[in-house]
Amino acid sequence: MDLFTPSVQHWLDLAGIFVFAISGALLAVRKNFDVIGMAVLAEATALGGGLIRDVLIGAVPPAALTDLGYLLTPLVATALVCFLHPQVERINRAVMVFDAAGLGLFCVTGTVKAHAYGLGPVASVAMGLATAAGGGVLRDVLANEVPSLLRWDREIYAVPALVGATAVALLIHTGLLDAVTSALSAALAFGLRLLALRYNLRAPRAWHRRSGSTDQGAAEA
Repeated sequence: MDLFTPSVQHWLDLAGIFVFAISGALLAVRKNFDVIGMAVLAEATALGGGLIRDVLIGAVPPAALTDLGYLLTPLVATALVCFLHPQVERINRAVMVFDAAGLGLFCVTGTVKAHAYGLGPVASVAMGLATAAGGGVLRDVLANEVPSLLRWDREIYAVPALVGATAVALLIHTGLLDAVTSALSAALAFGLRLLALRYNLRAPRAWHRRSGSTDQGAAEA
């Protein structure tokens, strides 16, 4: 089921894709990539999670390749960042808020779609997480960086998506999933991500770590 009507759902998907693409294009600018590199990172960030999910669950051809709007939206984001990246950098905090909203939306829709294709609760949760965070992992790998998802020195990202996806899987299992509870699950993931940004929340590291070395990613940053 969709959170909203198909038309509204489509536009929400495009909005989420646009914000994810902005983050990919901005990273390309910071890495001094040319416009092709910017477009590649924008497309990978925006569509990578959905592509991974659709290929793994057998929803082929993937939605990202059958809807022209999905392919063109990251290119629009690339053009915007290419010409206005100083201004976009200045509103990066607002971009991160919208990114959190996209995280909440995609972890829910990814879980629902995986269940619709016959996957069990655990696998559906994994696909919800992949939908929300898979594009960011592809972005970082292409940019030759340790994925933010794996770095302790970054605010939690996977945890909010995992919580939202798990909530949806439990609602499906209990027969309580509807538009309202789906929206509440998306809001839960969104709220957790905002709290992480506000209070710099991080996932715990290994208990009683003996190593005194600093995180490599933090040192480079």
